[in-house]
Amino acid sequence: MTLLPDLAPFVEPMLLGIKWLDPDWLLSEFGGAFLWVSLAIVFVECGLFFPFLPGDTLLFALGLFIAGGKYTVLGVESKPLELLLAVSLLTLAAFLGNVVGYEIGRRLGPPLYEHDGRIMKRKYLDQTSAFFDKHGNKALVIGRFVPFVRTYITVVAGVTMMERRRFFTWSAIGAALWVVSIVLLGYFLGETFPALGENIDYAVLAILAFSIVPISYEWWKHRRARRRRAAAAQAEQASAQSAQSTPDTDPQPDAAGADV
Repeated sequence: MTLLPDLAPFVEPMLLGIKWLDPDWLLSEFGGAFLWVSLAIVFVECGLFFPFLPGDTLLFALGLFIAGGKYTVLGVESKPLELLLAVSLLTLAAFLGNVVGYEIGRRLGPPLYEHDGRIMKRKYLDQTSAFFDKHGNKALVIGRFVPFVRTYITVVAGVTMMERRRFFTWSAIGAALWVVSIVLLGYFLGETFPALGENIDYAVLAILAFSIVPISYEWWKHRRARRRRAAAAQAEQASAQSAQSTPDTDPQPDAAGADV
């Protein structure tokens, strides 16, 4: 077996020292109940306004655990069947979480925007609303792969009274694509590189990087747009000040040329 350097000293600070963000710790702590814990985490992250959960890393790690035989889903000994059961249950949990978040947003509406708490921050809702306006229906699919947006996009859909049938359709598509793609990615990488399953920190680091990239890109675009607006405003202000300070050069009547 290939020995890989220990990345724990690098991963732990990125997880903020919170043990339940580490899938390996969850597996060792809950054992056979790992799948049920995973279902609860995915459900909460997708609809109950708590984005600080290891959704992406958990899905990826589950695929790795199944590939390496570290975890058996519901006691089934067939890996393809394990994958099918895990993906089906996790997709259902993600979809039901979306439905709950949507219904909460639909019923509470504006008061949610007026509230600005530690977790339910106004800026998160504003950023998600802008993301939703830009991408429309596709936001329910694209947003699945973006932390924070994944949590709040369903609330915004409810607050804006998105048609239920349309929301359920796109939300189900997004849930399936999110769960299937990440679980299978973890599984096939685990099958191809068995050492990866024994060094889960590499997987956690890769998924954290994958999660941070879209957030960093959106932050960079927002900052660049804000700088452009500020520069345009300064240029307009300078132009206005220059116009005000320019002396009046209109020609005055020549007394010598006036009629006598």
